Amino acid sequence: MARAGNILAKVLKQLVGHARAGVATKELDELSQKLVLRYGAKPAFLGYGDDGGKKFPSSVCVSVNDEVVHGLPSERVLKEGDVVGLDFGVLLDGFYADGAVTVGIGKMQPQTKKLLEVTESALKLGIGQARIGNRIGDIGYAVQTYVEKHGFSVIRQLVGHGIGRELHEAPQVPNFGKPGTGELLQEGMVIAIEPMVAMGDWHVVLSPDGWAYKTADDSISAHFEHTVAITKKGPRILTK
Repeated sequence: MARAGNILAKVLKQLVGHARAGVATKELDELSQKLVLRYGAKPAFLGYGDDGGKKFPSSVCVSVNDEVVHGLPSERVLKEGDVVGLDFGVLLDGFYADGAVTVGIGKMQPQTKKLLEVTESALKLGIGQARIGNRIGDIGYAVQTYVEKHGFSVIRQLVGHGIGRELHEAPQVPNFGKPGTGELLQEGMVIAIEPMVAMGDWHVVLSPDGWAYKTADDSISAHFEHTVAITKKGPRILTK
């Protein structure tokens, strides 16, 4: 998983460098496919879905502005001031890694910049609680209290997750909670911690395309994610 995470980090870094005004979001998807195959791995999201036949059609999720997660790459062209969430997954030798970052295109409004900074810092605080003997609720509490202290909202309907031989495994990892509650964290567990934060209200709605979740009040959102292993030496970030 560490190897998969290393590849993921390299791909995300290059996608961030390519995300600029004038670029269509489908170009980011095409680049992600080319890069991950070059590294000898597979895109985890492409073709991912349920047994009912609904399969994700792209390699990377590109969520713009009020889209929280699962945005579909398209002909949409990024413009100055947009906020873009890039969520990517890697499959290598039967193991998955999952990670995300949100970037601003060009100059951002001060409150938008603060949203991204707070969300990324909340991820770091959540990771800090991913230690043997703590519980899932400790992670969510750390994220929630920090985000709300800065006047933003954590999305409630969407959560992090366990990860390993499957992209989504137990346990669920909410970005809210109470200390000392939830599943006990034990050595060897691997989880995807992913704060999803809205500038406005925390409610989301599913877009007409059936994939992207958007803020119900159309407010800007941000999303950061790392795959983290629980070890005797503390949390180990596999997607750094």
